[in-house]
Amino acid sequence: MDNRRPLGLRVAEIAAALSMAVALWMVLAYAPLERTMGIVQKVFYFHVAANWLGMLSFLVAAAAAVLYLVTRDRKWDALEVAAVEIGLVFAFIGVVSGSIWARPIWNTWWTWDPRLTTVTIMLLVYVAYFMLRRGIDDPERRARFGAVYAIVGMLSVPLTFFSVRIYRTIHPVVVGKNEAGAQGAFDMTASMRHTLFMSLFAFTVLYVALLWHRYRLGRAADRLEEERLRLME
Repeated sequence: MDNRRPLGLRVAEIAAALSMAVALWMVLAYAPLERTMGIVQKVFYFHVAANWLGMLSFLVAAAAAVLYLVTRDRKWDALEVAAVEIGLVFAFIGVVSGSIWARPIWNTWWTWDPRLTTVTIMLLVYVAYFMLRRGIDDPERRARFGAVYAIVGMLSVPLTFFSVRIYRTIHPVVVGKNEAGAQGAFDMTASMRHTLFMSLFAFTVLYVALLWHRYRLGRAADRLEEERLRLME
């Protein structure tokens, strides 16, 4: 089998590098300093983008899980695993960047605000996904149980997304009306919006490249496992 990187993947890598460089320049030089929060507010652009990609990746995993249950094609299982793994990385980056932003604004690294509580639950749900898979030896059974879990686990994503709109929370809403007690809320200027959209685009392109790489690694691992099982027969 040809293990060379596809042309599309190489294009995605270059596009990710260029777009991330542009986004970084816009964050540091183009977007103005927020009057109240100052330099720490610039974490916002990476925080929002990372959280967006984490939730999007869990949605991709659920879609791949449905396709696996319908077709029983192992390529969808590989995509599902890749999406959950990368989604966890981005979601964790979102939590860490949020804590950096929260420290000078909320005067604490962490508080059990509804948004932070639900995002913690979401992360633990998907950590448990890998614990479930590690406990099952049979590849087909592992893929089937993993697919069902990925679909059910997806319920934690909309709960996390809508938590700041359903509950009274100090966490600001990026798009929409904030609660009166929201801390860290601010009105975005045009240049801030441009920077946010560029960051979202750059992180999305980076996500595509990372997902593609992890998917190819997962397919190679599947072929290795199939060969190992064949030799053991």
